[in-house]
Amino acid sequence: MMIAASTAPWNATLSQPQYLLCLYFLVIAGLALFAGFLRTWTTRNEVGSRYRSAVVARLSVMIVASLSYFFIVVEFLRGYDVTGEGHRPNTEAILAFAPRYMDWSITVPLLTVELLAVCTIMGAAARRTQWLAGGGAFLMIFTGFLGAFVIGGGEDTTQLVLWGSISCVFWIFTTIVLIRRVQASTAHLTAESASLLRQAATLLLGGWAVYPLVFLIQIFAFGGGWTTTMQVALCITDVMVKIGFGSLIHRVAKLRTAEDVRAGDDVHPESIWISSVKQSDAGAAREVYLAEGAMIHPRRVRPPSAGAVAAAGTAEDDLSGLDD
Repeated sequence: MMIAASTAPWNATLSQPQYLLCLYFLVIAGLALFAGFLRTWTTRNEVGSRYRSAVVARLSVMIVASLSYFFIVVEFLRGYDVTGEGHRPNTEAILAFAPRYMDWSITVPLLTVELLAVCTIMGAAARRTQWLAGGGAFLMIFTGFLGAFVIGGGEDTTQLVLWGSISCVFWIFTTIVLIRRVQASTAHLTAESASLLRQAATLLLGGWAVYPLVFLIQIFAFGGGWTTTMQVALCITDVMVKIGFGSLIHRVAKLRTAEDVRAGDDVHPESIWISSVKQSDAGAAREVYLAEGAMIHPRRVRPPSAGAVAAAGTAEDDLSGLDD
């Protein structure tokens, strides 16, 4: 028999150890995500332009998540008052939870962009899949937010179950879209790239499975211990999904860049190394290739700047000068 009401986790009083444990994981997660942002920024040029959208998505994920955790830590510190019973929540304690959904509303769709950027789909099919996966991911988070916070204040069990179920529908839809595209792509990749792509997809989709489980805690459990469990589980999962998944995608993008260079389909200004193993040499194109069947333009040598002189003006230039 379903209970009529739940108690929101931000209304639970925390003991001193529970409070410190939550604070520890919140700070560590925020610092780890900021370190991930710095690493992504410094290694952004290791990937060819074909897969640059994966790097842009990863940078965006890291900076949004870092800012979100900074805000959560600030509100966590402000949201609890020290009493004889422990750390009692005040009216701002909800802001130690709600910003996660705002973070996820941006970062989860971007994670789908990051994954699809290294798959083999191209053109209109790629754009259509990105819209489907990104839209499904956003609706998955937004409907969960409605049930967890907006409708019923996070304490109406019926609304939690209803909107949680709707969120799961979008979760399943998005998961199916991504699995189909990854499976279709692995057949066209080298064994190493395909293996890393499967690992990345498994980590992302497996990590997503943790969030519904944490959502269930809000429905069926209450107390400082369960609130602590939720905060710790979400911190660990966020770091694993955003940093671990992003690192795997970066390796796939580097491998595919190296494969393109070796095949002569692309160039890269630096040698590409992965785990101290050289994947391709640096090089620059000798010719600029247009579309198939078009002309090939030989690269022209840049003239020395010391001998540069102004070009002689044409009669057409003189007439345009008179018009001015």
